[in-house]
Amino acid sequence: MEIITLGNELLRQKAVKIEKIDEKTAEIAAQMIEVLKRDKGVGVAGPQIGLNQRIFVVHVEGDTERVFINPSILETSLETVKYEEGCLSVPGVYANVVRPELIKVQAWNEKGRPFTIEANGLLARVILHEYDHLEGVLFFDHLPEKKREKIIEKYEKVNAKAKE
Repeated sequence: MEIITLGNELLRQKAVKIEKIDEKTAEIAAQMIEVLKRDKGVGVAGPQIGLNQRIFVVHVEGDTERVFINPSILETSLETVKYEEGCLSVPGVYANVVRPELIKVQAWNEKGRPFTIEANGLLARVILHEYDHLEGVLFFDHLPEKKREKIIEKYEKVNAKAKE
């Protein structure tokens, strides 16, 4: 599995619901966790690996690896926090993004079991970032237009140098 990057139209599509959670789904989740480790990320979503399905995995320091299939954000706090984000699909650029501090999310794990968790801090941020990928939204979409344009310009410069 390889991470697709900015410019690939799949990153802007809304992912489709996984109708049947089975052994194949569990294998995909396991492979996504390996991608996460290999690329030193904290989260990766289906669309980022070319899979237009509602699945993502997260692993933040001090927590277990988590698989989210067909997630729903049930609640978000009014309190927000600004924090620098980056993205495996937009390598080399970072920006401060404001997100809710606390969230409540429902999803299914790789065994097809439903669960609900409340998360805060970095875990909440990573879940929201990955959930955005399922909606075709990238982290810089939360920024004002001029900042978004600067992020894209910087990405293009960094990417052009990497190809040289």
